[in-house]
Amino acid sequence: MTSTASSTDTRQDQAPQDQRPSWQQRLRRFGYQAGPRGDVREQLVPPYVKPSPRLWQVLGVSGPIAGRLTRWSGWGGPLLVTLFAGILRFYHLGSPKRVIFDETYYAKDAWALVHRGFEVNWGKNVNDLILANNGNVPIPTDAAYVVHPPVGKYVIGLGELMFGFNPFGWRFMTALLGTLSILILCRIGRRIFRSTFLGCLAGALMAVDGLAFVMARTSLLDGVLMFFVLAAFGCLVIDRDRTRAKLAAALAVSAGAEGDGRARPDPHIAETTRFGWRPWRWLAGLTLGLAIGTKWNGLYVLAAFCVLTVLWDVGTRRVAGAYRPYAAVFRRDLGLGFLATVPVALATYVLSWLGWILSPANGKGGYYRNWATTPDGKDSSWSWLFPDWWRSLWHYEHEVYKFNINLSSPHTYQSNPWSWLVTGRPVSYFYESPAPGKDGCPADAGEKCAREVLAIGTPLLWWVACFAILYVLWRWFFRRDWRAGAVACGIAAGYLPWFLYQDRTIFFFYTIVFVPFLCLAVTMLLGAIIGPPGSTDTRRVAGATGAGILVLLIAWNFIYFWPLYTGTAIPIDQWRSRMWLDTWV
Repeated sequence: MTSTASSTDTRQDQAPQDQRPSWQQRLRRFGYQAGPRGDVREQLVPPYVKPSPRLWQVLGVSGPIAGRLTRWSGWGGPLLVTLFAGILRFYHLGSPKRVIFDETYYAKDAWALVHRGFEVNWGKNVNDLILANNGNVPIPTDAAYVVHPPVGKYVIGLGELMFGFNPFGWRFMTALLGTLSILILCRIGRRIFRSTFLGCLAGALMAVDGLAFVMARTSLLDGVLMFFVLAAFGCLVIDRDRTRAKLAAALAVSAGAEGDGRARPDPHIAETTRFGWRPWRWLAGLTLGLAIGTKWNGLYVLAAFCVLTVLWDVGTRRVAGAYRPYAAVFRRDLGLGFLATVPVALATYVLSWLGWILSPANGKGGYYRNWATTPDGKDSSWSWLFPDWWRSLWHYEHEVYKFNINLSSPHTYQSNPWSWLVTGRPVSYFYESPAPGKDGCPADAGEKCAREVLAIGTPLLWWVACFAILYVLWRWFFRRDWRAGAVACGIAAGYLPWFLYQDRTIFFFYTIVFVPFLCLAVTMLLGAIIGPPGSTDTRRVAGATGAGILVLLIAWNFIYFWPLYTGTAIPIDQWRSRMWLDTWV
């Protein structure tokens, strides 16, 4: 019965023009193209692009060696890009030997968390004592009111435990996660583009992005948040590949039964196949919980990724031949999918507060830890149902929520999200004006130098990304390209929620959360410039030349701004020449 339904399914071949849905007819004028109808297994699990044999011939590489290089490149290429990024990020990581920007909060909060389990109030001049004594200062006991969850600070604290309470120690883990993010991005790009070259290109672009570089070398929470968000996205991409491979294998059995070996859409298999527990989705739920436990805007990412995975499941079953893919997903996938993400993420978030929960509830523990035992807490209508620690934590979370939505204190470097994509208002983390002959300022400078750490993306990369976003949106809407939709989802999840808080004090460096997706968008645009496999040699050479020149210009732009990313002292005239926009000063 299954094979009969499969063989009579009219969707196995391209639908005639008069049977094509009206929305497809309307979109054709904008470039919509219906997907190819071949073996369904190749639609579910597209093959990876392999280098042309002519390339190996030009390079003088024999066939067996070329095969081994192709196999090894899947990991070898990303690892080489990661090594390059790691060298950049760890080079003079302890410089400047200062407490820069919000390191004054998170470095000290991290040190307190890993020793006491909760944040404490530090003295006003303690930064100078920490630097002068290599972190050998007593830890206060008075609990502090903080407005961010503890996961990111625990991560920072791991570096401090390994390398000391000093600039290198509190920047080590952000540098490590920033480097590992490059590896994850390379592998994600390789999976979604089915090209090792394009995957490595995405990682290389992020390696030379100024904002990603600065954030990896600064002890702030947003770089940690970006790592967990990217890791969650990578887990979901792997989960998508594995579920589609499982469905393709089921269709292969059906194809073998028919005798021609060509898998066709099969409604019965598409609608009834179960994908099991899907461990990569559970891991995604864990990493999303860690993201929320770093900063609350991870909640928006959780919501966006949940919608994305449901649409992926619908698309998977539709390609396999499901007549009612939404109903099939509702029956077969939605329950376990929800269980693996939302409850796991929320449970992970609560567990991240374990140090605070286990601290004393007698007034000597974490801030608000004893709230449930105070008159206000005892009078709670929920006191009979929930334990004291839960009610105290809920009160703390409510107070933090009110603080976050009402934060409007003016700041010199605050910015509006409308200006972010064009790097309208970067953030200066550190600035000094050393005299000639001091702190790296050339003796013959003639006047004071400028020494700055500026959190700004590589300008040319970001300006190209503006066009890449438009291309991705076009590709998703008019070509129905799932890769473009996934990239657009990652950008939207990290970017669009901030438009709800335009009156709040917000900063450009919040964009680090979606920088990896910007790099994927630029990579997708560059891939289109290079041309698809099968293009003529002339087309490919012209496209590769244009894309190569653009990548080299982006790399040059990163090198040109290197002094502003690393706090290198340069003559004031050279500093002014790098202030391309008045709003950068």
